Amino acid sequence: MGNFKEDIARTEAFVFDVDGVMTDGGIVPTVDGDFIRRYNAKDGYALAYALRMGYRVCVISGGRGRTLENRLKMLGIKEYHLDCMDKITTLRDYFRREGIDAANVIYMGDDIPDLECMREVGIPVCPADAATEVVEACRYVSQFAGGAGAVRDIIEQVLRARGDWARDSQGVTPSTLAASN
Repeated sequence: MGNFKEDIARTEAFVFDVDGVMTDGGIVPTVDGDFIRRYNAKDGYALAYALRMGYRVCVISGGRGRTLENRLKMLGIKEYHLDCMDKITTLRDYFRREGIDAANVIYMGDDIPDLECMREVGIPVCPADAATEVVEACRYVSQFAGGAGAVRDIIEQVLRARGDWARDSQGVTPSTLAASN
């Protein structure tokens, strides 16, 4: 473990939890068993942009629901594992399958179920409002809360460190993502 800025420049993949990371953790159950979550558009943009620039993004979450799955697909995220109660096995399988060195992975989580995965990677990070145990396990704590820019913060830092942030002014939208898939 070296200098944080140097280490993030070697990032091979981003792994994110959903509730409390990509959202503020609030959920509204619907009568059909799904959940309504509130997402941050800037987080979504950064995720889609990272994918467009060729970065690997994986989502591992205990959360579930059709609207969540639709959101991930809309952003272009293909590697996701929902309703996952064994995050560490899923994470290790992903690394093995993709040939990823855990030392060069950023994992952003916010609560106790994320701790095991965070200890597995070289660059554990969290939102400002993460559980105390998670904050203590992290190399970086975003100044932003879950669902309020924490995802954008870490993605932007990595892409800036590698010279990939805002390389063009075209941007990404759900329609441009659909065209490239």
